[in-house]
Amino acid sequence: MIKAGFYQFNPAFGRVEENIKNVFSALRDADLHLLVLPEFFATGYQFASQEEVADLSEKIPEGYTTKSLVNLSREKNLYIVAGLPESDGDRFFNSAVITGPEGFIGTYRKTHLFFEEKLYFSAGDTGFRAWDTGIGSIGIMICFDWFFPESMRVLSLMGADIVAHPANLVLPYCPQAMPIRCLENRVYAITANRTGEERRKEGQSLKFIGQSRIVSPEGNVLVRADENEEILLITEIDPEKARNKSLNPLNNLFTDRRPEMYRNLIDQKS
Repeated sequence: MIKAGFYQFNPAFGRVEENIKNVFSALRDADLHLLVLPEFFATGYQFASQEEVADLSEKIPEGYTTKSLVNLSREKNLYIVAGLPESDGDRFFNSAVITGPEGFIGTYRKTHLFFEEKLYFSAGDTGFRAWDTGIGSIGIMICFDWFFPESMRVLSLMGADIVAHPANLVLPYCPQAMPIRCLENRVYAITANRTGEERRKEGQSLKFIGQSRIVSPEGNVLVRADENEEILLITEIDPEKARNKSLNPLNNLFTDRRPEMYRNLIDQKS
């Protein structure tokens, strides 16, 4: 058994050091093995210009945010998955990093960009990835990736026990859908959403729905946050449960798959 959790809060736009200090403060007395933080947890979400994106994006792993997460991972002996804007030459990505007691582990770049992210960021080119760690295999998807069932299916086929899901959700659907995503893949998912509202563009308001949660391979919601509360929630999970894909003695979720019958999904033109 391991202790896994999320920290749901309302980041102040552009105040990177302040937001990171907020996380450090929330974790001061916490005892856990895995923490998931929201998408863009240190910068805020609603960028108003490409210049803002360039100013707040960081190189990975040498940027301030990743280094801070590495330090926290080492200090608290835990794994962290967190979202941040990444700069890579003249390109920018909506990314997430995973860090651990051993330091920086890896990066995932968001595959499915949502709304005005398409104006400022390049579509992710890493592909989905799962990392073997001392507490199990951890896969990452970011926010809107959840809307595409292929995201969690690919991570599950890669062997992920836990899908870490940094998010800035504004649509209402995800909290109700994650139990199905977990059930159909028999994995844990940790959705770390944010709260609050950003009105940084005239005539456009983004209200974030909170409702972060941890869901089991059976589709049970183990812990959940309310819509507006700033909270660190932790629960025990057993990664071994996610490795058993059998529903009964004759049905196995993965070996019963018939990929040859799904081929038109791959060949279908967008």
